[in-house]
Amino acid sequence: MRRMRDSLSGWVVITVLVVLWEITTRIARSPFFPPPTEIADMARQLWLSGPASHLFLSDTVFTDILTSLARMLGGWSLAALLGVSLGVLLGRSATAMDYLGPILAFLRAIPPPTLVPVFLALFSLGTPMQVATIVFGSIWPILLNSVDGARSVDRTKTETARAFRLSTVDWVLGVVLPAASPKIFAGLRVSLSLSLVLMVISELVGSTEGIGNRLLFAQRQFDFPAMWAGIVLLGVLGFLLNTALSAVERRALAWQPANRQAALAAGTGA
Repeated sequence: MRRMRDSLSGWVVITVLVVLWEITTRIARSPFFPPPTEIADMARQLWLSGPASHLFLSDTVFTDILTSLARMLGGWSLAALLGVSLGVLLGRSATAMDYLGPILAFLRAIPPPTLVPVFLALFSLGTPMQVATIVFGSIWPILLNSVDGARSVDRTKTETARAFRLSTVDWVLGVVLPAASPKIFAGLRVSLSLSLVLMVISELVGSTEGIGNRLLFAQRQFDFPAMWAGIVLLGVLGFLLNTALSAVERRALAWQPANRQAALAAGTGA
């Protein structure tokens, strides 16, 4: 009940802000800031004007939105796989970060958009260049959080694992990853937002489809309702993806005492 009340309060705030946005833009009458009703109507024309056999989804949904989501989730998944694997290895090593720490700090400081020309030269135009941009920019929160989480394994757990002579696989899967999972999920949440931003940036250069390409086209055509519809779409996608990841995190970390107490409090309505 408490979670439901919190969610309802959030929607009330959003509704009030949208109403204020509508009133303000109607009064200002600026062509650069169309009212939400006009943006919603444009979104319906762009994405919900297809045939009933396609659930009223237009071709733009399949050629642009789903294509962008596939690139983003593919790049983010690859960054998660590489970041967690390398982070656990580096975190459990006594000296690896002493040698590789400065190199990782240097690479992390490079803004990913500045490497788009490099990835263009390496992969040419297309999905590989865009996925490479997403992976490079979103891997760092996962990698560094995985290193920190792997280092935070309790000494008692380490000694117990040695006493039972666990294999390396059992040690990593049964001790290290569960202990590091809270920090790993924190890195995943940050990188998910970064991957959405980098997906748009990578599609602004040399792309013929995708949400970023449509945003750039609408801007150049001075089609501000379509541009704002794309911006709102990105916000909605970010909210939905973050909500889905938070649900997975709650389920994956349900074994933790803090999460069990929160679930018990939510179940009793405390």
